[in-house]
Amino acid sequence: MDKSQILKEIIESRKSTFPKDYTGETLSPGVLQSILDSAKFVPNHKRTKPWRFRVFTDEAKNDLGIKLAEIYRETTAPASFLQKKYDDIPAKVNKAGAIISISVAFSGLVPEWEEIAAVAMGVQNMYLTCTANTIGCYWSSPGLIRYLDGYLELAENETCYGLFYLGALESEQNEI
Repeated sequence: MDKSQILKEIIESRKSTFPKDYTGETLSPGVLQSILDSAKFVPNHKRTKPWRFRVFTDEAKNDLGIKLAEIYRETTAPASFLQKKYDDIPAKVNKAGAIISISVAFSGLVPEWEEIAAVAMGVQNMYLTCTANTIGCYWSSPGLIRYLDGYLELAENETCYGLFYLGALESEQNEI
């Protein structure tokens, strides 16, 4: 099969797969690194490299789940608070083999949309690399992310745009 056919097959089979379908297994550092590396190969005007990715695995991932649940409790009116949702947040995080926070660093050198687009293209590359490695993934952008900047220690010119969940799949025979 030539490269264009392989690429076409990967693009056509790319999909979002949610943590409920993950095994909870840790991803190998090599596969995780190749997923991250793929995000850097995108056009970015004036080479601003606006992506800011932070990887959460093991204990850091569990801490992120606890933090997200705390944010939910602190920002939800008591009349709207659902204990099940509160409990489900860390459970969902724990099913992932890794989570990558997706943030944009605005340089001021180019229009903000260009830097957002560069980061989004990087995430698409991560999606495609996950697909090529039969790793489940999806980009989540819950309202809770607007409260993560301090937790992620983002600079004043940086904003979190979501969380990228990754995981080994129960229904696949993976080399993770």
